[in-house]
Amino acid sequence: MATTSYAEQANAAARGRPRDSTRDEALRRAALEVMAEVGYRALTMDAVAAKARAGKATIYRRWESKLDLVIDTVNQLVHQNIPEPDTGSLPGDLREFLSAFAAFLSGPTGKAAQALVGELPHEPELATAFRETFLVAQRDVLRGILDRGTARGEVRLDAPRGMAVELAGAALTYRLMLTGDPLDTTFVDRLVDQVLLPLLRP
Repeated sequence: MATTSYAEQANAAARGRPRDSTRDEALRRAALEVMAEVGYRALTMDAVAAKARAGKATIYRRWESKLDLVIDTVNQLVHQNIPEPDTGSLPGDLREFLSAFAAFLSGPTGKAAQALVGELPHEPELATAFRETFLVAQRDVLRGILDRGTARGEVRLDAPRGMAVELAGAALTYRLMLTGDPLDTTFVDRLVDQVLLPLLRP
């Protein structure tokens, strides 16, 4: 019997129980704020409810667990803030995507992102859900950029595409979580010009 992925379970649940979205944004914002303050493990539905000035039942009508709430919150933020660029050139697409992703991580959600990623080695269920939703979505955008670049002849056929995708995300995460150096335009330009393009171009 095939195992149902977290993403498939979440999609099925969403189809089965449509919900009023009027409070969703405030609840997600509250979840991010609480997670930035205390981390994923210490986050509770009670704390989110108090931060959002909402009843706990209001949260449970939308999300069955804090795992559902956190993953949905992160995915919604990414969909709202991270573009799927199609500028007509490989350098343009890479710069637009990575600049937006860097700004997203450096903004108000940065501390929450650090708290979440730091918990992944200790929370297998969270790690699985994170990989099946957030990580897959980001890889799909980058793979789409490389596919279009290949079709235009900007990416050589034997280029290590998987490595390029991993390096792009790893470089941003390294700065965000380890060095604390800025995720600014200068860094993104260097990443694109000195690492990714030489790795990919004919």
